[in-house]
Parts: sequence; structure tokens; C-alpha cells
Amino acid sequence: MSKKVTMIVVGAGDRGTSHADYATKHPDEAQVVGVAEPREYQRTQLAKAHAIAAANVFTDWREMAARERFADAVLICTSDAMHVEPALAFAAKGYHIMLEKPLAPTPEGCRTIIEAVKRHGVMLSVGHVLRYTPYTQTLKRILDAGTIGEIVCIQRFEPVGYWHQAHSYVRGNWRNEAESSFMLLAKSCHDIDWLHYIMGKRCTAVSSFGSLRHFRADQRPAGSADRCLDCAVEAACPYSAKKIYGGRLAKGQTDWPYSVVDPIGTPESLEAVLRNGPYGRCVYACDNDVVDNQVVNMQFEGGETASFTMTCFNQGGHRRTNIFGTRGEIRGTGDKIEVFDFMTDKWSTVEINAGASDVTGGHGGGDTVLMQRFVAAVANADPSLILSGPDETLESHLIVFAAEAARRQHCVKDL
Repeated sequence: MSKKVTMIVVGAGDRGTSHADYATKHPDEAQVVGVAEPREYQRTQLAKAHAIAAANVFTDWREMAARERFADAVLICTSDAMHVEPALAFAAKGYHIMLEKPLAPTPEGCRTIIEAVKRHGVMLSVGHVLRYTPYTQTLKRILDAGTIGEIVCIQRFEPVGYWHQAHSYVRGNWRNEAESSFMLLAKSCHDIDWLHYIMGKRCTAVSSFGSLRHFRADQRPAGSADRCLDCAVEAACPYSAKKIYGGRLAKGQTDWPYSVVDPIGTPESLEAVLRNGPYGRCVYACDNDVVDNQVVNMQFEGGETASFTMTCFNQGGHRRTNIFGTRGEIRGTGDKIEVFDFMTDKWSTVEINAGASDVTGGHGGGDTVLMQRFVAAVANADPSLILSGPDETLESHLIVFAAEAARRQHCVKDL
């Protein structure tokens, strides 16, 4: 590192807090010197964790942006629908930007952000953490070495998890398109980005199918109530808020997702938020409208294909990938890579070299390496260290928008 990088945080929720924590673990590389967050508890906690001066603690990011630039970079971790305005404001001030995915809920918003960072000459890193994992980088080296010949097709499966769907996409912040974005963009845009990155070619056409199959009023069990705490049939419901959150509290598991619901972490505080807040609602009586299952088919410029399946009706866990080449195939589970060689008719397991990253961290170490590379890029004025920069991110986002249009219109979309 040529210098210590100073950063400010816009949005002190789960993602903002976890990204900022890189500075706590690597104080010689980075320092958080400002925060903007409307919620008092989250704002105070982050300010305290990083010993931020009171003058640099804001309830509104606009107040922060109105000041002269006082840091090298900004971490923008607001809700999806609130990315464009702060990105434009801080780019104009000369801040290098780490922006949580997705870029924006519309193609126009995405293009506006990309144009702004280029016009102002600032670096942009988007939170496509799956590119950065030791697993992905090991897999990329195997493929680039020609180990299975040329890629012909890829199958990718994302097991969202029944509890995660209920938490984030039925009761939570990403349940409603008008308030956030559609499911493929909110949850799976970095899976589409990952497929694009691994294939290494331009996507030429997409199709997609999917629906909100289960979390609807017409699926509601007889005798259920609007809130789990008042429900006579709650004990038989796998999506019960009492089961999901109360079970975690009983085991002392008060990190994410529990911390999003109840940052205090006591039986009394949990009962209060489940009785009065959004996370205590019946999953069949919410204002959710995003899909709970979706498939996407992609064709690439050399005739290669990829398919992606996202569904919540599973335990959750590692994404699973099968890659089929002209000389072999690969099975990957996020923590293991198995290679079958057509010449030897044998399977082998490739060890994943974690290097200096913390593979026990979020997204298989991807969160750590994302921040590691962003901080290094800013410190050394070297945008080549960023794997998820403006051009590649815009291209993969446009694939996502085309796929969602194909789902809604029941057609194939050419790109």
C-alpha cells in the first residue's frame, strides 16, 4: 500500500457495516472517517466502532455530500432504489466509489451512474463479490489453462433457502419491486454477472421463466393470523417468525439475519419487533410481489449456453455449478472443485488456495477480497485491481434487465 485509504459510509445497515469492518481488521490499510445513516442505533454503532468524530456523523447523506471532500472513497450501501442520487453526488465530489449491487433498479439509472464516474474520473467497484472469491479465481485459472477444453455449456443453481426468502424477499427490504427491485436484480444479478465472467464472452440472447408461486394470500393456511405471535397454526408453519428468529436467539445466533430484525438481541426486544414490525408478519399476508423461483437461459457469441436456476424451496447453502467442456467437466460447490478428464476417465479434486483472504467471511471470502482490492486500487491509483468495474458491471446488468423483460413478455430477448 502506498497510503492509508480514508473512507466514508453511506448506509450503515448490514452490508455497510460489514464492508466498513475491513478497516477494523486492516487498520494499516484503511480508516472509516464518516458515516451517514438515518437510523440512530445503526449510525451510533458504526460511529462508535470506528471512533468517528461527531462532526462527521450525519443522518442524511446529502449533508455529507454538501461538504468539501474529506475522504478518499465512499461506500454506498443504501437500499437498491437509493443508489443513483448519492453515486452522482459523490462522483462529482471526486470520491472513488464502492457501490453495493445492484447498480440501480433501471437500465437508465445504471447508465447514468457509469457515465458520471467516467466523466469525473473516479474509480467504481460494484459489490459483485462472487467474482472475488478464492473459489472463483481458482476455477477461472483451471478454465483458462484449458483443463476441460473449450466451455460448451454451464449450469448454475442458487439455493436461496426457505428462511432467507421469508426474511429478505417476503417480509424484508427486497420484498416489493416498487421499494427495491425485481428478484433477479436484487438477489441474483451477481450470479448472472458470474456466468458472464466465467464464460468470458458476450451474451447474445436470453429467455426466462419464473413466478411468485407460494408466498401469496391464496396459499394461506386455514386459521392463520396476520402475525405469527397471534397465529393458532404458527407451530406447524416452517416460515414462522417465531421459529426463524426465536430459534436463532435461543442458540445465540444474533448475527445476520437476526441482527437486521432485532439489533438488541433479547427475548423482550424480539417480541416487541415481531409484534409491531414487518418481520413478525405472516408470509401469506405481506405486500411482497417478487418471484420465489426463476430460470434464465443465456446464449453467448460462440454458440455456448448457460442456464441459471434460482429458487428458495431448499435449505440454502452453497451455489452449485456444472461446467461442460470439450475435454472434461467440472462440478463446483463453492468450497470444492472436482474435475473429470475425458482422456483419463478420472475425477480429481482441486484444492482452493485461499491465500491471504478470509474464506470464513461473507460469500466464501468474496466480501474480504472485494474490499481488499478496492482499497488497494484507491491506494495505488490502479483501477486494474478492481474486477467489477463500470463496463463489465453495466454489461452484466443489461443481461439481467433483458432476462426479466423476457420473463414478463414470454419471449427471447436479443442483446
